[in-house]
Amino acid sequence: MPHPAYHSGPAGQFPAGYTPIIHAEEIAEAAWTFGIRQLTSGTTFQSSKGRESVFVLMRGEAGMRFDGQSARIRRKDVFSSPPFVLHLGPGSTAEITAGPDGAEFAEIHAPNGVAFPARLFTPEDSNPEYRGTGLVRNAALRNVRLIFDQKIRPESNIVIGEVLNYPGRWSSYPPHHHDQPEIYHYRFTDPVGYGHAEIGDEVLKVRSGDTILIPPGRDHAQVAAPGYGMYYLWVIRHLPGNPYTGFTFAPEHAWALDPTRQGWIPFDFPPGLS
Repeated sequence: MPHPAYHSGPAGQFPAGYTPIIHAEEIAEAAWTFGIRQLTSGTTFQSSKGRESVFVLMRGEAGMRFDGQSARIRRKDVFSSPPFVLHLGPGSTAEITAGPDGAEFAEIHAPNGVAFPARLFTPEDSNPEYRGTGLVRNAALRNVRLIFDQKIRPESNIVIGEVLNYPGRWSSYPPHHHDQPEIYHYRFTDPVGYGHAEIGDEVLKVRSGDTILIPPGRDHAQVAAPGYGMYYLWVIRHLPGNPYTGFTFAPEHAWALDPTRQGWIPFDFPPGLS
């Protein structure tokens, strides 16, 4: 039986049009949707008013018109560069037209009663943050690309970013939790690549195109199989009266944050590899 948090992706590329993945209303005040929109060459899509919306370019090229502005954006893939992300308030609309090779977007929508201007976040806005440096022999070194949080977009009901999880290494580590629900959407450098996602004591095998919905309060961490680069888009939903401002580490593993405690180093490791 499929795990309730797990949403399997397609065997290959997502089909043309919009593929709904998550419509989360288990917390009534925190309804939101997540899906992938695949635009073929020259296809135009127009967003509708009434909800806060986020469009993350995953790959391809597109022209955009929004709030009297226009832009041309391009991304080879999620591993080569940080993203272009269009963030719309509930009173804004956008027209997006795919370039000659098409375009793929991750799409998030959430109710929001606060009007705010649209903003296009560019790759220059997402500075790399290399978390885990010098800890547990760099076994959890990863690149975290924050797109926006409550400090950057206080009007938003969403926090969003990306992680590049290096082959054979962990991320979201030590395991941590927070009161707000979170979405992870995965991609890999190879079609057969995979990783493992922890939700509490449960472990899910994830492949490219898969998505998981992490329930509030559950510890979570990830690991990529050796040889495969893993990417995931992460989206956190603020709760009414309880916005996301940070997380709590699982106390039994929090020692890994101390650079003076590197963990077990095998005595019989080959010379130069310890």
